[in-house]
Amino acid sequence: MRDYKVEFENRVKFIQEVLRGARAQGVIFGNSGGKDAALVGILCKAACDNTVGVITPCGSLRNYGEDKDHAEILAQQFNIETRIIDLTATKKVLVEAAGQAGDLTDAAISNIAPRLRMAAWRTIAQSENMLLAGTSNRSERYMGYFTKFGDDAYDFNPIIDLTVTEIYEFLRYLRAPECIINKAPSAGLVEGQTDEGDMGVTYKSIDEYLLNGNVNEDDLKIIERYHRVSEHKRKPPVVYGG
Repeated sequence: MRDYKVEFENRVKFIQEVLRGARAQGVIFGNSGGKDAALVGILCKAACDNTVGVITPCGSLRNYGEDKDHAEILAQQFNIETRIIDLTATKKVLVEAAGQAGDLTDAAISNIAPRLRMAAWRTIAQSENMLLAGTSNRSERYMGYFTKFGDDAYDFNPIIDLTVTEIYEFLRYLRAPECIINKAPSAGLVEGQTDEGDMGVTYKSIDEYLLNGNVNEDDLKIIERYHRVSEHKRKPPVVYGG
């Protein structure tokens, strides 16, 4: 197990150095009520008192229920300023407008939410000279389980090297709310959706592969397929070289 006391100190120092380098006056992050946002929020608040967590419901009923409740519990426990931006109506307008230009797939529509959220957070960040903290972890990134130009469009990320297993260990060390630690990971984009259900493989299996190289044949096929087809997400845009 990692030394999370040292990890905490090093990551807080990293955030402070990033803020100083950018001459930024604060940090903003999406407080989704999930594990990754919880860890990022705790770290950022320790590094900078002017840390704002934004709760951003965008159509999914759970955004207004347990996600919002858990986000507020985290904010209260760690004294994180909370703001709420409801993007449900905005998403509806965008779907209607884009739908006039072509047929929209369910996947494309579901990915509107993280892109709208990122646009809203960044607008506040620019207005108040803040940096936007990312909440993606190592396991998600390897699998490509994130929205391109959505939840990957951040200024810095203090947890990108941590697997989901390590995220949970870190949260337990920090005594984060049990309601967040105990619920199934979910992007919250569609009712009843879970990360593991979408991918067809557990984070335990993904992390055992990433950390120790151990995995059964069936899970390896899924993991490597996800990694292969999502490679474009992890690369910068393709540009003409002259």
